[in-house]
Amino acid sequence: MDNGGNHEESSPLLIKHAAEDEKKTSHVAKNADEPPVKAPAPVPAENGYGWTADGLPLGHGSVVGEPMERSLWDSSLCACLGRNDEFCSSDLEVCLLGSLAPCVLYGSNAERLGSAPGTFANHCLPYFGLYLIGNSFFGQNCIAPWFSYPTRTAIRRKFNLEGSCEALHRSWGCCGSIVEDEMMREQCESTCDLATHVFCHLCALCQEGRELRRRLPHPGFSTRPPVFVMVPPEEQTMGRGA
Repeated sequence: MDNGGNHEESSPLLIKHAAEDEKKTSHVAKNADEPPVKAPAPVPAENGYGWTADGLPLGHGSVVGEPMERSLWDSSLCACLGRNDEFCSSDLEVCLLGSLAPCVLYGSNAERLGSAPGTFANHCLPYFGLYLIGNSFFGQNCIAPWFSYPTRTAIRRKFNLEGSCEALHRSWGCCGSIVEDEMMREQCESTCDLATHVFCHLCALCQEGRELRRRLPHPGFSTRPPVFVMVPPEEQTMGRGA
């Protein structure tokens, strides 16, 4: 008798599994007939132009998609005497150099910013020449600021510092349309850097000097601790007296 076979065919477990397989097959066939769903296209950035802290082009926002926040300058433009901290003596030195020898201060700032020792003369001497020409023909230092203002722009980009337009927008709420546009904002900030050097040249040099001394070591000084090498004494032999 084939009762065993009939018992397997009439088993409720087999009937249940067969119904589930049929349901899965129909579901797959239904999905195959439907058109594939296209992935949403990436939304292009409204402003595909921006600046990083080092002055490199970047899309609107940081790597994680958030806007990059600007840092404030360590001291204001008119704080020529600096603060009462560990850099106080350096701030007084910067103030004296900016008042008596701005070419030396500018050369020191450019050398420290570039982190390349030995480039002091390459920046100091051209500035000194333009300083003499401006004072000889126009009675004031009006040519050298056009030569030195790119250093301020480089400092602002390197350390991601707040510019004049952003400061006005934060304090007074103006220049909103300029701040929102990356290209227009950078052009406005560069113009403000030039205006700061033309109208407040010595104060601008001192502010940049204070900022660099607090952020970067001078490239001429090594920050590595000295290494002492212990040399063992030579082997001594006892000689027999004559």
